[in-house]
Amino acid sequence: MQFTSTETYVAPPDLAMAVNAAITLERPLLVKGEPGTGKTELARQVAASLGLPMLEWNVKSTTRAQQGLYVYDAVSRLRDSQLGEARVHDIANYIRKGKLWQAFEATGKVVLLIDEIDKADIEFPNDLLQELDRMEFHVYETGETVVARHRPVVIITSNNEKELPDAFLRRCFFHYIRFPDAETLKKIVAVHHPGLKPRLLDEALRQFFDLREVQGLKKKPSTSELLDWLKLILAEDLSPEDLARPAGEMLPRLHGALLKNEQDVALFERLAFMARRQR
Repeated sequence: MQFTSTETYVAPPDLAMAVNAAITLERPLLVKGEPGTGKTELARQVAASLGLPMLEWNVKSTTRAQQGLYVYDAVSRLRDSQLGEARVHDIANYIRKGKLWQAFEATGKVVLLIDEIDKADIEFPNDLLQELDRMEFHVYETGETVVARHRPVVIITSNNEKELPDAFLRRCFFHYIRFPDAETLKKIVAVHHPGLKPRLLDEALRQFFDLREVQGLKKKPSTSELLDWLKLILAEDLSPEDLARPAGEMLPRLHGALLKNEQDVALFERLAFMARRQR
């Protein structure tokens, strides 16, 4: 089982190596990187490349680790007991299987994505240590132990919003997705916008990288935002000359696709004002 780039995803050699190393070691792959660098999409493309089904567990601030295993629906059981339902005598009818349970009982190998693990409480990763390490867990309500039929390919993403525990990190293979260089970005753009003219792409990338290098940006534009911007440029049928900024202007055309908060827009407006004063 070897992961490589797909028709819709350009995987740099170091990223492909990290995925394959995690598969070989049978350890979760912990992927970090700027938002918009394709961490979540990586799991989908790994599943497509390896021909495996995928299960996706989207973590939120209120998510508990137990929900990935199972949830006992005591409220439904109480309601059924009041209605005299026969099913109330089998507690298994009220066990709701989580994504880990689904991955463990799958008839074949699957890709399990645990997306944005750093959104949850700090104890969330610690609460999954044994289950991800031993590939089994105990269901206390029924007394059964669920053991993985096939060890899933586990991909965990993090936006670095909080530090993860050392004990959890020791059990993972780690990879940081660096922001792509210009040549890699050209390959990514070619996958999504194959008809883009070279001169237009060169001018767009020049402005894009200039934008990212401005000091003080709260949120640098990412790969996904570049692709959105290029889509708008194509829709407007703009030429390289159309993209050229007038003297004293700092903001690129259609900048709303690249800058996502008012502080960053205001920063460029201040820079433009200062540039005009110095002329």
